Amino acid sequence: MHQALSPARPDDEDTSTITPMMAQFLEIKAINPGYLLFYRMGDFYELFFEDAEIASGALGIVLTKRGKHRGADIPMCGVPIHAANDYLNTLIRLGHRVAICEQVEDPAEARKRGSKSVVKRDVVRLVTPGTLTEDELLPQRGPNHLAALAMLRHGEADFALAWADISTGEMMVMDITAAALGDELSRIAPAELLLSEAAAEALRALGLGRAVAHMVLRPPEAFDSSQGAETLKSAFADGSVDPTAFSRAARAALGALVAYVAETQKGAAPALRPPTQERVSSHMAIDAATRYSLELVETQRGQPKGSLLAEIDACCTPAGSRLLARRLVAPLTDARAINARLDAVARLLETPALTRAIRQGLRAAPDLMRPLTRLSLERGGPRDLFAIGSAIRAARDLGAALSGEARLPADLSAIAEHLAAAPEALGAELLLAIGDNPPLLAREGGFVAEGYDGALDGERALASETRAVVAALQARLIEMTGVKALKIRHNGVLGYYVEVPASHGRTLLEGDFPDRFLHRQTMANAMRFTTAELSELEGRIARAHEAALGLEMAIFARLREAVLMETGALRGVADGLAALDVAAGLAHLSAARGYCRPEIDDSLAFAIEGGRHPVVEAMLGAENRTFVANDCDLSEGALWLVTGPNMGGKSTFLRQNAVIAILAQTGSFVPAARAHIGVVDRVFSRVGASDDIAHGRSTFMVEMVETAAILNRATARSLVVLDEIGRGTATFDGLSIAWACAEALHDETGCRALFATHFHEMTSLARTLARVSNHTMAVREWEGDVVFLHEVKGGAADRSYGIQVARLAGMPDRVLKRARLVLTTLERRSSGGSGAVLDDLPLFAHQPPPPEPRTDMVQTLLDSLRPDEMSPRQALDALYDLKKARDAASRR
Repeated sequence: MHQALSPARPDDEDTSTITPMMAQFLEIKAINPGYLLFYRMGDFYELFFEDAEIASGALGIVLTKRGKHRGADIPMCGVPIHAANDYLNTLIRLGHRVAICEQVEDPAEARKRGSKSVVKRDVVRLVTPGTLTEDELLPQRGPNHLAALAMLRHGEADFALAWADISTGEMMVMDITAAALGDELSRIAPAELLLSEAAAEALRALGLGRAVAHMVLRPPEAFDSSQGAETLKSAFADGSVDPTAFSRAARAALGALVAYVAETQKGAAPALRPPTQERVSSHMAIDAATRYSLELVETQRGQPKGSLLAEIDACCTPAGSRLLARRLVAPLTDARAINARLDAVARLLETPALTRAIRQGLRAAPDLMRPLTRLSLERGGPRDLFAIGSAIRAARDLGAALSGEARLPADLSAIAEHLAAAPEALGAELLLAIGDNPPLLAREGGFVAEGYDGALDGERALASETRAVVAALQARLIEMTGVKALKIRHNGVLGYYVEVPASHGRTLLEGDFPDRFLHRQTMANAMRFTTAELSELEGRIARAHEAALGLEMAIFARLREAVLMETGALRGVADGLAALDVAAGLAHLSAARGYCRPEIDDSLAFAIEGGRHPVVEAMLGAENRTFVANDCDLSEGALWLVTGPNMGGKSTFLRQNAVIAILAQTGSFVPAARAHIGVVDRVFSRVGASDDIAHGRSTFMVEMVETAAILNRATARSLVVLDEIGRGTATFDGLSIAWACAEALHDETGCRALFATHFHEMTSLARTLARVSNHTMAVREWEGDVVFLHEVKGGAADRSYGIQVARLAGMPDRVLKRARLVLTTLERRSSGGSGAVLDDLPLFAHQPPPPEPRTDMVQTLLDSLRPDEMSPRQALDALYDLKKARDAASRR
């Protein structure tokens, strides 16, 4: 957690022992505590003292020294200006914050004040994880949130959470309870969280001390609600924000957020949107454990590839991908709004030609909001102007394509209106003014298209004619002097000069033209001169370049101002492009994968026919294998007890139904033959095992904490998915806990639930609890081998087939034989046999295991085949299964 720790101020130093430059560094460093100071010196950012030691280790660059301080060497390291963003990226990812200190005056001005004067420098920007704007530092297809948590004590604490993506200007705020804080922090995943010490203590008390990687402590006065209101009025001086529309806690959070943005940007104002007020009840609650279990945005290994988001993201633009990610982690709970999104996807699915045209047009639409933000912060360049012009042109074309369609659903009609409002004249002007492949920075020049400005073309012509003018002058001088080796050259020190071999130097000095050539430099093998003509030419060229650059900078400033004047319209265009991209991407995905439109209403239905897991299905498809679809009906609070072997597909079945619910309420078609889902307010998934060693919590303790959260927070409208509750403790303890949890879900919560277990005794609950039914994963067994069919069917399993799974995993035969003996003895004892277990199983006994049942697996498989009901793919899979069974029989 970052905290402002002030170093000794420069007046505490023995300034007689340090140079004026080091005194300046220490003074600026003292004003910006908690930041690594990038101190501009020529073409490098230099770091000194502890900053240099930290950066050297973090960046893997050489640590050197510069002078002494109090008798010790001053550590120093530096990074070149042109590669600064690469180094910044590394430092930010490691959790550091950086102050960018630039020279704010011409070094020549400093020299006028005396030889000991130091160039004036000042911090122009504070770079932190939550305030990034450069494309190379930002996640391209995901948001980068800065958040602020305010806590006001009115009896019990009132919380409000405000967050913004500085790179796009979006800003949201939410009044929130302590119980919901963990869920929302997990959903928003802020890169940086601002909070007071009291709020940090509250997070620790709630067990959320590690909820955010980078927490920044701010003074209590930063969260003053009255000051927050004034900050909002100042930031939105146009009156677009009424602070009284927000609670005191929300005003405090928004004020702290906006003030921090202003502080880090050093007065530059990003194009922040008026804050949108959200409510917890407006979206499906998904806690951190469930996000992790279902691998919504990243896998359990922390990788985006293989996650649900990565599998369903068919968007053509980064903005579309970012919007899809926001929707996926916050599915809607309003059936009408969900169906409006589904209507848009359905309409595009019905018109494949239109969808293809839209996706082609979107590929020509660059990101719009991030360039707009950089321009508002005066960090933008010609490429940003060109991107905005291209996005406007693409938006106009897409708007025209949509407007030509009849019977557009409401969401697509709204998108068409946004796109049609794109400022056409501005877009045309930008594309006319900015040439192809413009440079990143305006000061590099050369970005205004030829023919756009006559005066600029004239100055450029003079500069471009330099080569011809120099060549002609060189030819005249050769003819005049008779020195054929004479050359006119240029360097950064002398400018343009005449160079002749040393043997011809006297010819120019003592010939018929002694006043024409002015000696400048003698080299080992050459002599260099200048002439009045060269000096005049150089002045003309310099003036032409300077004039051309000045004209280009004026054009850039004018175009930038024109863009910022259209900020409101451009926001609408950006929103329309992103929403259209999401709808078209989901339509494309549905057509390619055979997804169906879910029926969404306010009932307690949950009926899935032929459901599949989208990620697993895609993986199997890549291996030319077929996913086995399964039905699931949890309507009206049904609870399915699912038994069956490990490796039988229980976990996939459990997860896929939770994923289908999330996709449906996101506004996506779903991987199923049919789906009817009554709106789910919360999804809980407790599948898989994990521990928390750092905080002294065992696997079983983590399991109990997460299960307790489910039982305490689930409602009748929730969907609960539980796997193997109670497995981390003794058999009877675990069975008792699992039994009681199932009864609580049925009797008290009444939610729709899937409960997988290896405690086969629990299947008897179906006889006493009205909404409980037993289901199992189908298998085929033959001579100790197991074929997993991955089918869910009614009934209960009487075995877990753990030894067979261990055999598939490569367990040694001697261990497997011993395990079978132990299992047989334990089963005999549990069914009423006499004698102690240890008496039956001496430690060093080597009794042969009982003979395994032998069945004709080939015959069993043949008996199960129904040729009239099989597709070609299923018939081929059946052949492979038969061959596998035949091969296994021959090995025995």
